[in-house]
Amino acid sequence: MPKRIALAYSGGLDTSCAIPWLKENYDAEVLAVIADVGQNEDLQAASEKAIASGASAVFVEDLRDEFVGNYVFPAVRAGAVYEGRYLLGTSLARPTIAKYQVDIARQEGADAVAHGCTGKGNDQVRFELAFHALAPDLAVIAPWRLWDIRSREDALAYAAHHGVPVEQKAGDLYSRDQNLLHLSHEGEDLEDPWNAPPASLYRITRNPDRTEPDPEPVDVGFERGIPVAVDGERLAPAALLTRLNEAGARHGVGRVDIVENRLVGMKSRGVYETPGGTILHEAKAALQSLTLDRATDHFAASVALRYAELVYDGKWFSALREALDAFFAEAHRNTTGTVRVRLHRGVAQAVGRRSPKSLYREDFATFGADEVYRQSDAEGFIRLFGLPERIRRLSGADSPGEES
Repeated sequence: MPKRIALAYSGGLDTSCAIPWLKENYDAEVLAVIADVGQNEDLQAASEKAIASGASAVFVEDLRDEFVGNYVFPAVRAGAVYEGRYLLGTSLARPTIAKYQVDIARQEGADAVAHGCTGKGNDQVRFELAFHALAPDLAVIAPWRLWDIRSREDALAYAAHHGVPVEQKAGDLYSRDQNLLHLSHEGEDLEDPWNAPPASLYRITRNPDRTEPDPEPVDVGFERGIPVAVDGERLAPAALLTRLNEAGARHGVGRVDIVENRLVGMKSRGVYETPGGTILHEAKAALQSLTLDRATDHFAASVALRYAELVYDGKWFSALREALDAFFAEAHRNTTGTVRVRLHRGVAQAVGRRSPKSLYREDFATFGADEVYRQSDAEGFIRLFGLPERIRRLSGADSPGEES
């Protein structure tokens, strides 16, 4: 039976209830581990709430630069987008938090780790796969899979009965997760996919219909596929993403409303606000159009899908994800330059790109007169490129559209 449990603590309803529940059911000390990944909350208040809920100690660490620099930026370099729309905000934060949680567990001699994820979601998988990869000897406790609480209303009642201070009220039971990359919204009326998100739902981005009438340009600088500067100013990872979040939010950029396929087998509906991340993905895609050759560009696009699935599925600390990162680092060794992104009425659009390593040559691509390209060469190329189709017809084989 565990005697010291390191709990990933957010200060929210679920993890606040988890502290007294763990103490009651395991007769153990509970260490509240708070990782600052940019959740925009009063972490001092969260620490006090953890103690008031029964935690023996609280550990808080600013991981914003680590989260953005070591997790978000590699995913941007890879072009990792799950099912074409989800920019993996929660998926990338969970391994960041879990790694810190394991570090504290080791430091404080804990023999178990715990999280507040439900048995229906993806986050339980992300936390626990990280635990298995980093500390397979530690016991893992998931209260939502064990206790009698079955709903947000049950959790509120449990918190009231045990004197746990919570801010969430019965009238606002959306499940939200925020970090520097995004803010997600799930539950309540969003569970009916026919219902449009209410205007009051959004917390970060302005309504695109009510943004400034004039567009705003923002220049994003990259080195080897990694963002390094905004408008010519080099910035640390967290500061860079914060700057882009502010710019994108002013123009309503980064809102998506999707029904996604969860790893556990069901579909779920989520509304996401990812202003800075949307700008980064648009900018990086525009820059690599200059710096990647055709074969590498197309192969990278196919591998990006697998990378996104690995991150979504909680496989950050896997051999394949690490190997794919090595590929993207090599593929983007020349992806250095600047992209100008136009922000306007909810849209981030790349309108200019330049790179000292660009493969784009105006003297080859021009529609005007040039001295470097012999147009007559195309005839021989086309004859060879189309040779299989010529041979098929000449040999009498059935052609497409013909019945045998």
